[in-house]
Amino acid sequence: MAFSPTWEFPEPDARAAAAARARQDTLTKPRGSLGTLEELAVELAAIQGGPPASRPAAAVLFAADHPVTRHGVSAYPPEVTAAMVANFVSGGAAASVLCRHLGVELRIVDVGVAHPYAPAAGGDAGGGAARLRRDPVADDPIGDLRVEDALSEAVYERALRAGAAEIDALGGDTRVVLLGEMGIGNTTAAAAIAALLLDVPAEDVVGAGTGVAGAALSRKIEVVRDATQRVVAQTARDAQAARDAQAARGADPHRVVRSVGGKEIAALVGAAARAIERRMLVLVDGFIVSTAALALVRMDARARRGMLFAHRSAERGHARVLAALDARPLLDLGMRLGEASAALAALPLLDAACALHAGMATFASASVPDRAPPGTP
Repeated sequence: MAFSPTWEFPEPDARAAAAARARQDTLTKPRGSLGTLEELAVELAAIQGGPPASRPAAAVLFAADHPVTRHGVSAYPPEVTAAMVANFVSGGAAASVLCRHLGVELRIVDVGVAHPYAPAAGGDAGGGAARLRRDPVADDPIGDLRVEDALSEAVYERALRAGAAEIDALGGDTRVVLLGEMGIGNTTAAAAIAALLLDVPAEDVVGAGTGVAGAALSRKIEVVRDATQRVVAQTARDAQAARDAQAARGADPHRVVRSVGGKEIAALVGAAARAIERRMLVLVDGFIVSTAALALVRMDARARRGMLFAHRSAERGHARVLAALDARPLLDLGMRLGEASAALAALPLLDAACALHAGMATFASASVPDRAPPGTP
């Protein structure tokens, strides 16, 4: 029997949301004049179950490689994944710089990096150098998603648990989790997941990734098309063998992630689920993390209530994924780096929303006249 976890997602806290909304209406400003910043404070309150807070925050990045890179789907060699892990740890990556600038803890989890990287002591994680952990699932096999399932059921389960374990390792007072990834080839995996979950052609969701164009982009589309056709055909055969017509009509999100995803994408699903269970806001990064979020929401629709979306990526399929999630991203800056960089860029908006909510004077405390009731001459 396929592994199918059961999560305990809390209901949004209506009382906390109402209290936050009521406070917004007493602050020294016209009601609604801070727009999205007001809405962010109320959403945070509902998710967190109390006064909205953007700190402490932690950025958690999962790293893994993909055998599908042998088909030329990336502009960079697979050795870059390992090199970037070392770069995160030494503090030189974009995520490292932003974490250092914002005072955010940075944690890197190796769930399947294929090439060696120089071990380094994870220094002060709040200062931009990352804490690095290699999860045992990193040593498990992974398949070429074009021709075979990427993950066995056992490896898929271990990757989900690796993601959850990293969230459980965070401090109990963590209020916001920024999820990111690193893995050469993972936009191919994410595009295959999106194509299957959204039931759209490969060319609608395959983008440039690391910068492929021309013949290389056509090859990437072909690889994703082959992968999705393989999964659809196998699903139909299994349904026919089991005489299960219902199974043939819909894409099982667990099977999709297991078949064409990767260990870091499965770990992102597990991490997001665990964070939402713990009433931590999940601030979703770009295309790959959003695709993992879509898979989780297809597994359990209640998960959507614990997420906010940082940005709209320049990657082709991201807008479709966001639309399927009914997500309104906070930023649209043409970014497509990954590694939680856009989530980190959006975090100051949450900081501002919470600071305004907590720090502004009320009409009463500042002796500022509130607006007159309707009909008052």
